[in-house]
Amino acid sequence: MNDVAIIGVGLHPFGRFGTKSAIEMAADAIQLALEDSGVAWKDIQFGIGGSYEVDNTDAVTRLVGLTGIPFTNVFNACATSASAIEQTADGIRSGKYDIGIAVGTDKHPRGAFTADPAMLGLPAWYAENGQFVTTKFFGMKANRYTLEHNISHETLARVAAKNYRNGGLNPKAFRRTEFSIEEILESPMLNYPLTAKMFCAPDEGAAAVIMCRGDLASKYTTNKPVYLRSTAIRTRTYGAYEVHATWAAVDEDVSPTVYAAKAAYEAAGIGPEDVDVAQLQDTDAGAEVIHMAETGLCADGDQEKLIAEGATEIGGSLPVNTDGGLIANGEPIGASGIRQVHELVLQLRGQAGDRQVPGEPKVGLAQVYGAPGTAAASILSL
Repeated sequence: MNDVAIIGVGLHPFGRFGTKSAIEMAADAIQLALEDSGVAWKDIQFGIGGSYEVDNTDAVTRLVGLTGIPFTNVFNACATSASAIEQTADGIRSGKYDIGIAVGTDKHPRGAFTADPAMLGLPAWYAENGQFVTTKFFGMKANRYTLEHNISHETLARVAAKNYRNGGLNPKAFRRTEFSIEEILESPMLNYPLTAKMFCAPDEGAAAVIMCRGDLASKYTTNKPVYLRSTAIRTRTYGAYEVHATWAAVDEDVSPTVYAAKAAYEAAGIGPEDVDVAQLQDTDAGAEVIHMAETGLCADGDQEKLIAEGATEIGGSLPVNTDGGLIANGEPIGASGIRQVHELVLQLRGQAGDRQVPGEPKVGLAQVYGAPGTAAASILSL
């Protein structure tokens, strides 16, 4: 199997950008990735793009150059850009292409995830009676987990405080204001045990990553190549239910993140004990806590001690969400997974500036979770 090297990354800032379209943001992200890699758009042989709001991400070629390349649009909820990454890498590993690009973008209005069940083919009454309110589901999930594994509310607040603090070091983050643990705990309770400042927000942004055959990396760029060792996408064995279902065999099933992480580790020949820095889906503070265990980085319940001791801080033994994660960056769905890869590439290259993990990290993990029950995990290394 051919190695796949990541030779360029580009990130449009996350936030609110007025009338600027998602496609325009995607074009900017592509240009940044091209500049980072040193290759020209004419060198790109194919593209994969994803978005929640934009059906035809391929329209970005109108802005960056109509070269006639094949371009495929994908959507897989919050795992959308992880899917774009996987398909781009697979196209290169198959031998069909030498170099390609994955891009993700979105432009969400406020409240985008609470009032449009039609996006998932659900009847209007799901929204009318409150069932399509993702914060409600996340609160129920976090409440159950924290009770079962003795995770305190203060630990949830510590996660959020850490991510706001990391976001303050990230010039492209949406929320760059730090909040104390007390401020987070005292913010309005949205869905117990999660307060308003423990949640991310839908927003706008775009990201792009350029990949090529590993043996050709030096031909295209002078950057230190970072290798995408694996990407695995999995669903639940009981199917998709999660946010909007009326029944779920919760006790008989486990999260798709568990399946995806195990598959990614196996394919990469790397274990969770080898991970130096991780980017985990933190739609809320509880999600980061849960995903630490589901990706094998710790055992259920160990998060309380690890987080209290600062293990997940930038200078800790297991840095998590060094760029602020979703809590600081917000979530333009189509771009989130590539944002994670962007951060890991900077960390592994030693280019993350004030948020650089010390000790020359060599292995990174990216994990995203897409309702209603799809997860992806990717392993990067030098």
